Amino acid sequence: MRSAARAARDTETEEDIMATSTTGGSADAAPRVSVLGLGDMGSAIARTFAERGYRTTVWNRTAGKAAPLAEAGAAVAATAAEATQASPLVVVCLLDTAAVEQVLASLGDAVEGRVLVNLTSGSPAQARGHARWAGEHGADYIDGKIMGDPPYVGTPNIMFPFSGSREAFQAHEAALKELGTIAYHGEDAGAAAVEFMAQVAVGYELLIGFLHTLRLVRAEGVDAEEFTGRVAASMAGYPPLLESMAKAVKTGEYGPDLGSLNVQAALMDDMISHRESLGVEAVRMREVKRLMDRRIADGHGDQGFSSLFELLPPRG
Repeated sequence: MRSAARAARDTETEEDIMATSTTGGSADAAPRVSVLGLGDMGSAIARTFAERGYRTTVWNRTAGKAAPLAEAGAAVAATAAEATQASPLVVVCLLDTAAVEQVLASLGDAVEGRVLVNLTSGSPAQARGHARWAGEHGADYIDGKIMGDPPYVGTPNIMFPFSGSREAFQAHEAALKELGTIAYHGEDAGAAAVEFMAQVAVGYELLIGFLHTLRLVRAEGVDAEEFTGRVAASMAGYPPLLESMAKAVKTGEYGPDLGSLNVQAALMDDMISHRESLGVEAVRMREVKRLMDRRIADGHGDQGFSSLFELLPPRG
């Protein structure tokens, strides 16, 4: 039995075939997409669709933001529900989850038979909640996250992880590929948010450590730009290390990556005292030393840095 969204996609296909046969392939046969939310990112998404031949309908709470998209050929809807009814594929790109929930509440039955693609930042739990809401209102749901900036929309230099309805993703994969490099992470609607938050977390952890290190380097009178060039050159060695650490975590077999903890712990004392002598924050280094000391005390001093994972239990 076809889902409501599947039926809508089939109807769209039949309408397009009829339009093509009667117009000889006119613009009326182009695929339709609606975009709800016209901030910098939403506008870039809508413009990409419009410039690539999609019959694009847009809506924004502040109507004036739609004017540039109208000039680019998009139709402007008076309400979010009207925009939703205009297309089988509805892309939502708003400021936050609170805004998404306000807009969803205004849609009512307009989403029935549609595929809802939410690109707004949010948690895995929120994505799963939106998927339940969509299902209760007769729509298919795809959650997506954006890893890049508005100028890169429509190029390979921006990434979109997606998760949710596999059938809906496959049906609209070509349209989603217009936006950038995409990846599907499975039917769990929260999986794309997991990927996004984990990737961003790695970036923030790396970058705050980098800024603390630049403070250290400058305090010693070393040119920060020259130092950064050397660090950048050394980054090529990290992918194999990360892969070996992930394998160790998965298997529980911890070799002496970066050397044994017995050796590394002695180095940490030097790093902490060096930072503290210059008034540079050493909170991360002290955390690492504390974990190393615990692991060594437990009889695992011959293992490597990856074994510290065993001391990082999930919080209850």
